[in-house]
Amino acid sequence: MDDEALVAKEQKLKDLLEGYGSLALAYSGGVDSTYLADVAHEVLGPRVGLVLGDTPSNPRAELAEAKALAEARGWNLCVLETHEFEDEDFLRNDAQRCYYCKTDLFHRMTQYAAENDLAYAAHGENADDAADTTRVGHRAAQEQGIVAPLQGAGLRKAEIRELSRRRNLPTSDKPSMACLSSRVPTGTRLTVADLARIERAEAALKGLGFRQYRVRHHGDLCRIELEPADLERAAAPETRAAIVRALSALGYRHVTLDLAGYGAHADPLD
Repeated sequence: MDDEALVAKEQKLKDLLEGYGSLALAYSGGVDSTYLADVAHEVLGPRVGLVLGDTPSNPRAELAEAKALAEARGWNLCVLETHEFEDEDFLRNDAQRCYYCKTDLFHRMTQYAAENDLAYAAHGENADDAADTTRVGHRAAQEQGIVAPLQGAGLRKAEIRELSRRRNLPTSDKPSMACLSSRVPTGTRLTVADLARIERAEAALKGLGFRQYRVRHHGDLCRIELEPADLERAAAPETRAAIVRALSALGYRHVTLDLAGYGAHADPLD
């Protein structure tokens, strides 16, 4: 990774942020939004406000970690309840699910920005995201004038991780985390109860020491995706028994391990 080019990209990001003057920023506690929040607070100080969406699609543990990190860093944070689960278009869970979710979040963000005299609203879409045609949330961002500073600076995911390491951010090596709704097959109606079950199932996997995982929900069957390097450990008798015991207790009659591994054939909206 070209160090000079990386430094130049971060400086371009700082210049963009300074040009905005003030900013409301969508924050999740993930790699991209945490790095963006750190740089934004360095450049804008109290002129930036973080907006964290409180939604059933966001695991409670992730929400708590995001809040704790913002508090530890002294960042301005507002937690807003979102209402996409009152939207029949979202609950239908078709290929536009992310669009409806982001539309609700960005609408509330722009209201927050207006109420707090913040000139712009931003999200953490990066340069890699721009090339992914399955990400429909960017349409909602464009419709509501949400800016994407990381994308504007040309920063890619690997570069954001490296710059996060240099800033000693705890998210630099954080595993990818998509919303819980992505665990339900497209076309299957979403319910808060199903997402709560998925959340508890994934918490059980985390408790067993796995770092990158997905529990794909198919009614009373769950399909577990793990990194290929973790498959042998998951299939070991003691670990296998612990997984089956924990997930069966949540109501899954069939607990399966996807031998293709994490990300091999994930939901396009994950």
